Amino acid sequence: MKLISWGFIGCGEVTEKKSGPAFNEIEGSHVEAVMSRSEEKARSYAERHHIKKWYTDAQELIDDSNINAIYIATPPSSHATFAIMAMKAGKPVYVEKPLASSYEDCARINRVSEQTGVPCFVAYYRRYLPYFQKVKNIISSGTIGKVTNVQVRFSVPPRDLDYSSAKNLPWRLQPDIAGGGYFYDLAPHQLDLLQELFGVITRAHGYCANRAHLYQAEDTISACFLFENGLPGSGSWCFVGHQSAKEDRIEVIGDKGMVSFSVFNYDPIMLVTSAGTTSITVPNPDYVQLPIIKTVTEDLQGIGACTCTSVSATPVNWVMDRILGKL
Repeated sequence: MKLISWGFIGCGEVTEKKSGPAFNEIEGSHVEAVMSRSEEKARSYAERHHIKKWYTDAQELIDDSNINAIYIATPPSSHATFAIMAMKAGKPVYVEKPLASSYEDCARINRVSEQTGVPCFVAYYRRYLPYFQKVKNIISSGTIGKVTNVQVRFSVPPRDLDYSSAKNLPWRLQPDIAGGGYFYDLAPHQLDLLQELFGVITRAHGYCANRAHLYQAEDTISACFLFENGLPGSGSWCFVGHQSAKEDRIEVIGDKGMVSFSVFNYDPIMLVTSAGTTSITVPNPDYVQLPIIKTVTEDLQGIGACTCTSVSATPVNWVMDRILGKL
């Protein structure tokens, strides 16, 4: 079996539990080294997770002859740069979502992947979680009949950090780093799941506003979109709503019933048909990225195939850029 020796570029919050430990849980996979621009962060992460090497320079990590695959866990604005560096060095890449901070950068990544023949995978890990696999099975089995409409509703109150001064705002609220506000950070998971279920979105339009004036990025968005199969959908996102309006819900409406589910809270899946209402609880693994990382690793080992490629992830950025008026 081919051994996949990973190098991490970035070792922030997402790598602590969601992803990082999973790389060592998979047969034929281990973490060889990590990199952060902060020497303190890189050393601390390596020591806590028993990783033998750490770097403060991304090129040095990529050039490490003991590393044959790269995981990029930095803010989106640097995804394209690091992904292209790695692929040009002949090393496959697994990139955090969204693939990049713009549709144009996604296209650049895909172009280099095609030119070099080096694969690039994207961390839309929810596609592979048992919870969402159950949703997909309910829809594909015809339990709710022909799907006629899809609705996304998401609302949360402001976070404490949102009240920070401009220079102390989290990177997710800095469009030049994140690509947008919280919408560009959270909506990718929702939009990727919908396109996994119903195909590519070919038309999208949105109205964006900044209603609370806590930061410069958009905080409230309404959008409508159309899938390639003719299915219409709509979405509303509010990141400055009152606690009473807090919601994380996608409704899929069919001509024989409806199924609703959450994307971030993993609330019980609710299935409503003429037979009544059924609440379905589906547990997920401790490390939520474990299933997709296993699939990526097996793809690189030549014993499986991961469909969550940079090409399949790019339509998410196209839809978001259309909704935000960037395209």
